[in-house]
Amino acid sequence: MDKKIELDLDAVVAECRLTEDTEEDILIKNIDNLESIYDGKNLVAIYNKFLTVAKSPNILMYLIRCVDKYRDKSSLSSLLDLLFDKKNSDGVRVMCAKVIANLKDTSAVTSLLYCLNDKEENYKVRLACADALGRIGDKYAVAPLINVVQDEDEKSVYVRESAAVALGMLGDARAVDPLVSILETKKGFVDKFTFLKERIIEALGKLNLSSDRVFNALEHALCDESHLIRINAIEALMESEDERAYGLIKKMLEDLHEEVRKNALIALYNMVGRDILDEIISGEYDQSLKIEAQAMIEEYETGEEEP
Repeated sequence: MDKKIELDLDAVVAECRLTEDTEEDILIKNIDNLESIYDGKNLVAIYNKFLTVAKSPNILMYLIRCVDKYRDKSSLSSLLDLLFDKKNSDGVRVMCAKVIANLKDTSAVTSLLYCLNDKEENYKVRLACADALGRIGDKYAVAPLINVVQDEDEKSVYVRESAAVALGMLGDARAVDPLVSILETKKGFVDKFTFLKERIIEALGKLNLSSDRVFNALEHALCDESHLIRINAIEALMESEDERAYGLIKKMLEDLHEEVRKNALIALYNMVGRDILDEIISGEYDQSLKIEAQAMIEEYETGEEEP
């Protein structure tokens, strides 16, 4: 018989006792048993229905994971309803955003932007929506994400960070100038903008390192008072193919912060190999660098000896 024609979703809800006061482990067992009865298409329809009637956060989370296994776009409507319903737990709504991203359905972009731009919304949900926008990959989200990153009145710097990361994922050159502008205006010691600058540097590394303005911004970041920013700039320059990057990173071997020196050494090793390690050991460099270089050589040689 064609189960698709005979499928009675309300009857399946009743059979699984989803709306009753049933222990969660029993409900999960009932949900699992459906896989031996129905094919994939019908299972998706059942899960979508269950998402509209289940109340327990744990059961909803379980159902969302079930939906994610199939990643059928017919689930989008139910997932969006859960996302927008503020009566649901933050965990449920965050997971909804993640699964929506996995659907790669561009029709969800407007809804995700609405949640992201709602400053009264829970910040964890907003972070998840920003990430989803980046992973879906629709360039329509570029301009709104730029607005979020630039918004000085945004009370959550974490949201701005997530928007910067999303712009890096989208890889649209329109984000370069706004991101560089923020770097240029947020110079200074470790503060609440440090992580924002880190995310911006990471995004710039994915966007357009061939741009002189980007390269200059990363060069200036090497002088930032935050050692974390300097480390991020080193990593971004390492990934570039600009011949000037090697010389800039090599200067960082003289940085006052040990972690910066160590990261500069690792970056140079990734760029040119063992030669830089030999140079460090025989040259006039900080003793901690010599020890690190020797340790890297020993690790390198051990790796070579293994079959």
